[in-house]
Amino acid sequence: MTLTFFDQFSSPHLLGIPLILLSMLLPTLLLPTPNNRWITNRLSTLQLWLISTITKQIMAPLNKPGHKWALITTSLMMLLLSINLLGLLPYTFTPTTQLSMNMALAFPLWLATLLTGLRNQPTTSLGHLLPEGTPTPLIPALIMIETISLLIRPLALGVRLTANLTAGHLLIQLISTATITLLPIMPTVSLLTAIILLLLTILEVAVAMIQAYVFVLLLSLYLQENI
Repeated sequence: MTLTFFDQFSSPHLLGIPLILLSMLLPTLLLPTPNNRWITNRLSTLQLWLISTITKQIMAPLNKPGHKWALITTSLMMLLLSINLLGLLPYTFTPTTQLSMNMALAFPLWLATLLTGLRNQPTTSLGHLLPEGTPTPLIPALIMIETISLLIRPLALGVRLTANLTAGHLLIQLISTATITLLPIMPTVSLLTAIILLLLTILEVAVAMIQAYVFVLLLSLYLQENI
């Protein structure tokens, strides 16, 4: 069986059953479990501090009515962060490299922010489609452009997350393959590529965290426009 570089992005199967749902649920095991005590050990203290910091950063652009979305946005941030980081481990699968999953997360949440704005302040929400002071001849064209830019927001969210993670995984696999191939032929060059691979892995860890944060931050900015 010939394997390609893109086989790492196919969902693993067991007895013909795709395991993508299992790989999405496993990161939740890292979250603190309910207990009679607020803090049980140092790990739970670190987790609570991390969740608190993430919540403050996500809620910073929002005014008070938007704070009711704190549970959804923080949960989404922790889910994306856990999946992205665990996907960097060997012999694992990253569900967020699948455009279908990212669109399934982006589209309903974007639609919820849009419907919230249309329900609470329809005039202001529709006013975003036409900037103030627009010359009369440009009004139809600007309305079309703003409508298209509004409708492609969920697509941009999903494609951005998918493309960045896919590119990083492909680079890691390409350089690791080159390192193994060059080891018996040119050990010095292989050592150099191994160092590059280490630096790229560190960079990919940063990208995994940044992309999860950007995904949720953009959703919070879309929400701020509609509340």
